[in-house]
Amino acid sequence: MKNKAEQAKELFLGGYNCAQAVFCTFARELGIDEKTALKLSACFGGGLGRQREVCGAVSAMCMAFSLKYAPEDPTSHTQKAEFYTKVQELCQKFKQENGSIICRELLGLPSGADTPIPSKRTKEYYTARPCADKVKSAAAILEKYFSENKI
Repeated sequence: MKNKAEQAKELFLGGYNCAQAVFCTFARELGIDEKTALKLSACFGGGLGRQREVCGAVSAMCMAFSLKYAPEDPTSHTQKAEFYTKVQELCQKFKQENGSIICRELLGLPSGADTPIPSKRTKEYYTARPCADKVKSAAAILEKYFSENKI
């Protein structure tokens, strides 16, 4: 059986966007069907609709984390602080492994939004883009956290 990191990478290489690949890998264990997971995470691809902001894989990692660990009391400052600390730790781990959590920085692109038209998924696309490895990294970080922090 493949680990979550390999599953996420495989989904990305199969045409899912970065966020969908990570989020859908964890959807079932979080009680979400794949169709809903695909829709919820679709807008985060390309750093939020190809604006090249926070990496979609990171956004999906945080969404999945939130589904499992978000505070029960949305008004509790203490619970929010503890939760946000963990979110920042996950993001920091990704940043340590990859150099940034910002899509354009990971891709070496200039600042600003990209065209909204997605790139064709060709052999050249996969060769030039580090996205499959970023997806794998985000899923591995989250899988490790989940295994070490059972509810």
